Amino acid sequence: MRDAAIPRSARTDRPALIAVAHGSRDPRSAATMAAVVADIASVRPDIDVRLAFLDLSAPSVDRVVDAVAAQGHTHAVVAPLLLGSAFHARIDLPALLDAARARHPRLRLTQADVLGPDPRLVDALRDRVRQRLDPETRPRRVGVAVAAVGSSNAAANTRTADVARRLAADTGWFTEICYATTEPTLGEAAARLRARGADRVLVAPWFLAPGLLTDRLACAATDLVHADVIGAHPALIDIAWDRYDVARVDAMALTA
Repeated sequence: MRDAAIPRSARTDRPALIAVAHGSRDPRSAATMAAVVADIASVRPDIDVRLAFLDLSAPSVDRVVDAVAAQGHTHAVVAPLLLGSAFHARIDLPALLDAARARHPRLRLTQADVLGPDPRLVDALRDRVRQRLDPETRPRRVGVAVAAVGSSNAAANTRTADVARRLAADTGWFTEICYATTEPTLGEAAARLRARGADRVLVAPWFLAPGLLTDRLACAATDLVHADVIGAHPALIDIAWDRYDVARVDAMALTA
């Protein structure tokens, strides 16, 4: 992701982008996020783009910030590749960045907004479902169980449930929200979809990358077709750069 062929002056006269993913014990997750960030970097090869993880995977946020500072950057935009603004985005990452600022007082660190909610991510979810629908045998009444992580925070779950509602409004499909870690479960969502008259029920993982939780969902409903995770979808790449640009402009306005 960091291109050593870019002259040092070109790498340091504009903010670096540190794309921060969640991290997982499952190596598929890190591999997927590495592919996502490689695609992000390919769009703007003149900007130093790096991948970091909050937990369980390497490199860590601390290590990447230290490397960016050592490279001579004076400003970096830290973009959380997260679907929701929960603990990691509101508490965990800001604390890591505060500690990094103390270590590197000459490096300005600007935290960008999370990826979601963004209508383009719902479009990406729609695309992943459509990839699993056979056009020759496409059912008249499609039911989609939008499967997310789930939270102990009811407000956060309510915000996630809006993804299913927006998908339904965009496509005309029957949709229900379900969670990997709390209720309603995937089985409950599938039963509700069938009761509403769905001819075929598919699972749409509201996840950026595969991992232990998507495996749990797959095992919970082996009779259903599971769409792919969002992964390196073009919409995700566009949103990441939008978050970078907004954060960069806002940071410049504060110093104007």
